[in-house]
Amino acid sequence: MTETVKGAVKGAVKTAPSKIRGAALSADGVGIRFDSFQAVRNISLDIAAGEFLCLLGPSGCGKSTLLSAMAGFVTVDEGSLTVGGAPITGPDPELGMVFQSSEALFDWMTVRQNVAFGPRMRGASRAEQAKLADEYLGLVGLRHCADRFPGQLSGGMRQRVQIARVLANEPGVVLMDEPFGALDAQTRQVMQEETDRIWHASGCTVVFVTHDIDEAILLADRIAVMTAGPAASVKSVYPVDLPRPRDEDDPAAVALRRQLREDIGEEVRKALRDQGLDEESRNTEEDTR
Repeated sequence: MTETVKGAVKGAVKTAPSKIRGAALSADGVGIRFDSFQAVRNISLDIAAGEFLCLLGPSGCGKSTLLSAMAGFVTVDEGSLTVGGAPITGPDPELGMVFQSSEALFDWMTVRQNVAFGPRMRGASRAEQAKLADEYLGLVGLRHCADRFPGQLSGGMRQRVQIARVLANEPGVVLMDEPFGALDAQTRQVMQEETDRIWHASGCTVVFVTHDIDEAILLADRIAVMTAGPAASVKSVYPVDLPRPRDEDDPAAVALRRQLREDIGEEVRKALRDQGLDEESRNTEEDTR
């Protein structure tokens, strides 16, 4: 299973977002190095406006590095990244980042102040700040928590505040780096369902990094599987042609899950073999000294 594109078992046509305001995102031959270490190489992806794309792959394959480059936090050494046709040269209001940890919130600010922070930095009037905070707290179901502080909220609620804060900047692309990885299983399931609802309501383009195959199947329009690092690249891209809301027991979902496990398992086994060879080479070198 090494070809670039694999067709998933087709189901019913998915429901499109009610309004698409997202921006197209494109990676063309992207390579990223840290000194002599090649993190990713020759990555090319075209993500359509309003699409939900999941990046999936073994640990250490460069998913978060690629996402950080899309956000403008990491410099690309080869190739190019564009949003809405414009080069990504640094952080941009068109690009919103939801981090793994809700510690990105300002603990000394109320929930409303956190969500209004971006518009305030853009010079929005107080009335506009209040309007945007109210709108997006309503979208994530937390309007009733507006005057609380982050420390008074559960982990799932804090992540929803973080999503609202990003959306209040009205970006074309929302980048999400394993945002639910630290949550318990029940909260994570609720947040996955909420993310699907919020994406449909907002119409943003979403790039979502995850290690969880089931999470990717639940959320994505397409799933891009990366090879094992270092020098990771995109191995396969799977369309997820399943009706929403998704049923994990749907035969098409079961078949896709099997394909993804096989594909990622192949990369994990390759990485372990390579590590074994490296270890053997080091031991041989030490024995000859």
